[in-house]
Amino acid sequence: MTNEWCGWREATERALYGPDDGFYTRPGGPGPAGHFRTSVHVSGLYAGAVATLLRRVDTALGHPDELALVDVGAGRGELLTGVLAVLPGEVAERLRPCAVERAERPRGLDPRIDWRGELPAPGSVTGLLFANEWLDNVPVDVVEMDADGVPRRVLVRADGTERLGGPVDGADAEWLRRWWALPPAPDATDGTAPGVLPPGLRAEIGRPRDEAWARAVRTLRAGLAVAADYAHERDARPPFGTLTGFRDGREVSPVPDGSCDITAHVALDACAGPSAERLTQREALHALGVDGRRPPLALAATDPSGYVRALSSAGAAAELTDPAGLGGFGWLVEPVGGACTGLITAGGA
Repeated sequence: MTNEWCGWREATERALYGPDDGFYTRPGGPGPAGHFRTSVHVSGLYAGAVATLLRRVDTALGHPDELALVDVGAGRGELLTGVLAVLPGEVAERLRPCAVERAERPRGLDPRIDWRGELPAPGSVTGLLFANEWLDNVPVDVVEMDADGVPRRVLVRADGTERLGGPVDGADAEWLRRWWALPPAPDATDGTAPGVLPPGLRAEIGRPRDEAWARAVRTLRAGLAVAADYAHERDARPPFGTLTGFRDGREVSPVPDGSCDITAHVALDACAGPSAERLTQREALHALGVDGRRPPLALAATDPSGYVRALSSAGAAAELTDPAGLGGFGWLVEPVGGACTGLITAGGA
């Protein structure tokens, strides 16, 4: 790592994906599961829900000879491994599971899983593309309002020290105007001129994520693309941004030296294409059969072991669908071709 000044997008790219010392690409690293808990790690119910969605896609596409499941930001392959474990044999035989991940292939991974460092070619995939907490790790620049209400790019060094750089212009400025409308100062009691944004407000420029998601969707010839992530909407952007770090299961200050994950919530509404649908994870998982209701107490008397298993499953389902936690995640659902429209909200084809 160098200690030169640069924007957060460049610094994060080096810190997370540097070939030798990147947080995700460092040889022998534990992967995401060693530092934070995603829906994939909470319970096999999540992989089961993805398997249910995959089967709906398969049916909608007429059971193609080759059915793809592309996991973008695959970690150590946990989601694909879980889906393969619960798929019926007939579907599994036709499945072409593909992990897209910049880290090295983990040892002992199911040999059926194709492991690659970049997305498949445009128009080469028929099936389901699923990106669980991928977009929040696509690096973005951070901007901050200066004393005159001018958005300036935030520069950072590897030790986390920041300073303001030049004004934001061009496509990034246009993205801010369109997608991140920061609130003006309500009055001038703080010394800010009327109509001028108060200093210190921050935003993350999500344009690289829009472009990354568009590239992912274009890999599909036909099927469905889904992104599940921390998200916010245009009318409720956080006024100081969401940039943060994670290490060893704890939230920490984002320091771009390769020692921690660096993440920021996703403007999924900006990523969405014209045919996309947005819903919460709670809504999506309920529609895919994940139910957090407790089993009937009478089951404890007739089948104590079954009751314990059902109770454990209900607890995991409740965590996955908690609106104050993982259930509040945003799902961006984008069909390619008309056959896969409404597969979640309409209950499948």
